[in-house]
Amino acid sequence: MYDVIVLGVGGIGSAALYYLAQRGAKVLGIERFTPPHDRGSSHGETRIIRKAYFEHPDYVPLLHRAYKLWSDLETQTGKRLYQPVGLLEVGPPQGMLIPGVLQSAQTHNLELDLLSSEDFHARFTGFRLPEGYQAVFERDAGFLYVEECVRTYVQEAQRQGAQLCVGESIQDWRIENGIAIVDTDVNRYTARRLVVCPGAWAVNLLRDLKVPVRVVRKHLYWFQNQDARLRAENGGPAFFYETPWGCYYGFPQINELGVKAARHSGGEAVVDPLEVDRSSDPVDQSQVQMFLRTHLPGVSQTTTHHAVCMYTLTPDEHFLVDRHPDYPQVSFAAGLSGHGFKFAPVLGEILLQFTMDDGSCHPIEFLGVNRFRNN
Repeated sequence: MYDVIVLGVGGIGSAALYYLAQRGAKVLGIERFTPPHDRGSSHGETRIIRKAYFEHPDYVPLLHRAYKLWSDLETQTGKRLYQPVGLLEVGPPQGMLIPGVLQSAQTHNLELDLLSSEDFHARFTGFRLPEGYQAVFERDAGFLYVEECVRTYVQEAQRQGAQLCVGESIQDWRIENGIAIVDTDVNRYTARRLVVCPGAWAVNLLRDLKVPVRVVRKHLYWFQNQDARLRAENGGPAFFYETPWGCYYGFPQINELGVKAARHSGGEAVVDPLEVDRSSDPVDQSQVQMFLRTHLPGVSQTTTHHAVCMYTLTPDEHFLVDRHPDYPQVSFAAGLSGHGFKFAPVLGEILLQFTMDDGSCHPIEFLGVNRFRNN
């Protein structure tokens, strides 16, 4: 019998596996595909990390801790996991993005560069600012090398004694006489505690919570780029735009694939995450190309690479991080709604605290499951 079993070893599960092993728990991680892999939500080279969180100011204390833990992991391993290129954010003054960013910055005394039109055109010559729009620049933001982050957490967890089971499909879990029982298509495992990090499989593995999560297919594109200003080594930033046609984001060029860009809003419904269509969508691609033509005209319309990932969305698009209301020996992090990877270290630490301690020291009440169960 294990002390803890972690179901799902993606972005959050790999961090939880590491922190549990570091604490000395006899811990097993179960994952269908060898991590890091491209069948879930934690792949595609890069993920943005930022502090002035437009989604909700209450995320900012968690981000402070996440930044610290990412830095600790870099120091411990000697690996480069984070690239501080900054983040350029552009949107209408009365929209969702800019007011949210400014509110978080004001609430938590974060440094932001508020850009006039003149400042914008002088500093970010590869970008376009629509008439009447506002722009801010967050210097402490940047991006994480997502596959390397997952790989590093898994390797360090195994170095600390964690076991990893790959190639087995999790069928279900249950609690009997206070013991967690996990059935895969091959074996049965038991543990005193269970951590569930299911990603797009939350619909099944956390179905008893009765939270109507949904999964959507999201496309990632890389485009040829001849604009040296949009290369990371030349100071090209990550970027996020709110437009009348949706929200778009992207990354400066870091390799021969070029500039990466994608649409954050929208997405096609996924019924079975194992059978998700991984082909490109012409309508989605044309929307991203239109965004680039309008706002980053130096980027080519020619794609060099395409990938598909999945967002697992809660009704309010905030995370689900909690202990199970019926089984205190079970904790979970799910429904990360397309903006969770940057939180992997602190969510892993929270899951450790739920599992090994009396509860978490982090302010996560706003992410609890009761916000849905009480409605």
